Amino acid sequence: MKRKIRRQSPETRPLFEAVSPHEAAVALDKDDLTRSLHAIEAEKDLAAIKNGIARIRQTINSSNGDQCDPPNASGETVSLRRDVLISDLDQILDAQTVERARYYVKRLTRAIGEAKTSKINDINLRRWKEYTEVITDSLWVLPRRDTSGAHLGWYWGNFIPQIPHQLMLRYTKRGDWVLDPFLGSGTTLIECRRLGRNGIGIELNPEIAERSRQLVGQQPARHGSITDVLSGDARSFDVGQALDARGVETVQLLVLHPPYHDIIEFSEDERDLSRAATPEVYLKMFAEVLDNLAPVLEKGRYLALVIGDKYAKGEWIPLGFQCMNEVLNRGFSLKSIVVKNFDETRAKRDQKQLWRYRALVGGFYIFKHEYVFIFKKN
Repeated sequence: MKRKIRRQSPETRPLFEAVSPHEAAVALDKDDLTRSLHAIEAEKDLAAIKNGIARIRQTINSSNGDQCDPPNASGETVSLRRDVLISDLDQILDAQTVERARYYVKRLTRAIGEAKTSKINDINLRRWKEYTEVITDSLWVLPRRDTSGAHLGWYWGNFIPQIPHQLMLRYTKRGDWVLDPFLGSGTTLIECRRLGRNGIGIELNPEIAERSRQLVGQQPARHGSITDVLSGDARSFDVGQALDARGVETVQLLVLHPPYHDIIEFSEDERDLSRAATPEVYLKMFAEVLDNLAPVLEKGRYLALVIGDKYAKGEWIPLGFQCMNEVLNRGFSLKSIVVKNFDETRAKRDQKQLWRYRALVGGFYIFKHEYVFIFKKN
């Protein structure tokens, strides 16, 4: 909804009308702003360009206290991050030449008027500065798990919601399909519903699957997203049939968070990877999961493997890199290795001093990280 303003003389009237949504963003009349920027770009004098930009900046600042409705989807308004927009305007004001100022104005005009996205996500690269939530570093220091929405930390070995959240922002578009064959407490599907992605989760334990189904159902589904919680063995589950039931042939993201071998024993089911007799048997079972599910991943899309290493008989077992090699052996290329921190696990909770003593005695270091391997299907 536009603000009502008094009619002003041409000398004092704003170049466009600001429509304020909330303190972090500003909603602007798209057509008016674009016309103003085009007119400014056509100026031949640097002072004239800066004067026009200064007027726009002043209009934005004057909208700070507005209490107007947020912009609708009619296309008449555009919502921009206030701090980023101010920074872009200041960059123009700091320009030393007409050519450089025009370049910045033209770039801002494109950012407002058109979107540039890739095939794998909805990030508008014309306005990439606004996506501060998206992590692009290989070290993820996340101090605490997200407990908002339907997320609960009730399940041993579940991963924090920020991991699938980041993966979906980077490697999926709204309406894409995500497959998690080690669903556990349903974290991935909860994030699917929050971000408007469709998801299928497979959980070996029927009781855990039912509890996850109830929990996932508590999270409102945005943009009509669909989620299915299914019970079965990820090594042999007919996921193609599950996809056929939804009228799709492939998924656009595979998220694998398998047991870290026998660090936590999740069930008494011999099909459970956490029950594997040896690391070699574990890797064989993990490879069977890959062979079963990799065919349904669309070519050119991504597989994410979240896993950590383990100790056995005083020796560090590089489980993460062993699993990485199993993926690489199946027609995938490695895109990134993310190291994600953790300060404690449920197994080590309230035993920090004991583990420190064990580390000093045994000559090892206490695990404080896990890996997020990112692969692309060739």
